[in-house]
Amino acid sequence: MPGVLIVSTVNVNGLRAAVKKGFVEWLAATKADVVACQEVRAEREQLPASVVAPEGWHAVHAPSEVKGRNGVALYSRVEPEEVRIGFGEPEFENSGRYLEAHLPGVVVASLYLPSGDVGTERQAEKERFMAAFLPYLGELRAKAAAAGREVVVVGDWNIAYDTVDLKNWRGNRKNSGFLPEERAWLGEVYEKAGYVDVQRVLDPAGPGPYTWWSYRGQAFDNDSGWRIDCQLATPGLAAKVVSVEVERAASYDQRWSDHAPVTAAYDIEFPG
Repeated sequence: MPGVLIVSTVNVNGLRAAVKKGFVEWLAATKADVVACQEVRAEREQLPASVVAPEGWHAVHAPSEVKGRNGVALYSRVEPEEVRIGFGEPEFENSGRYLEAHLPGVVVASLYLPSGDVGTERQAEKERFMAAFLPYLGELRAKAAAAGREVVVVGDWNIAYDTVDLKNWRGNRKNSGFLPEERAWLGEVYEKAGYVDVQRVLDPAGPGPYTWWSYRGQAFDNDSGWRIDCQLATPGLAAKVVSVEVERAASYDQRWSDHAPVTAAYDIEFPG
C-alpha cells in the first residue's frame, strides 16, 4: 500500500518457540512496513537467520542482560535513520523492554512494560518503570514534533485500561494489570503525555477486541481475554488511522503465541 504506513506489534512469547510454530511464515506474509516484537527471550546468536536478519527487513534486537528474559525487536522495510535502546533510566537501560526506530516522518517504538504481581518485587519494578517512563513519553513527543515526526509506541502495555478491555473485569479488580493505580497511570499517558489509543479511535465502545488469552482452560475458545497489546500514537498520527486489526488465530492449535498481532494502517506518506 504505497503512501500508507502499516505497523504491526506482537508479543511472541519466546521467539525461538514462535519460529517453530509459525512466526516466520507470518512475517513473510505480512504487509506491514514495521513489525515490533516483545518477549523475544533470546540472544541474536540463539536465533535462526530467518529472524535475526530476514531478507527484505532491517532488524534491530534489544535483548535483556538477564538471559532468557524480556527482549524486544523491530523489523523495518526502510532502514532507520536512528535507533535508540532504552529510555535513559539506568535500571531499565539493558532490560530488553524498550527500543525505538526513527523512520521517515515517524518514530516507532517497541515496548514491553513489566507485568506485575501484587505485593511482590515484580509489582514494585512495574511501578518504578511506569514512574520513569511517563515523563519520557512526553519528552519523546516533544522532540519528535520538533523534528517533524509523529510517534507511535506499540507493544505489550500489560494494563487493561477499562472494563471493556478484559472479559472478567470484576474478578481482576485487585490483580496486576487492572489495578486502579495502573489504569490511572495509563490515563496520564493519554491526558498528560498526549497519546491516543488508535483502537479506540475506530472502535470507541468495545468490548475488546482482546489480544491475549491464557493458555489455561478454555480462555481462547471462550474469547475470555485481555486487550493489553496496543498502539498509542501522537494525535496527528492517530487522526490518520484507517484500520486496526487483531490477527486472532482461527483456532487454538494455530496459535504461535498467547498474544495476537495487532496491525494498524495509517494514511500518511511513507516509502512503500
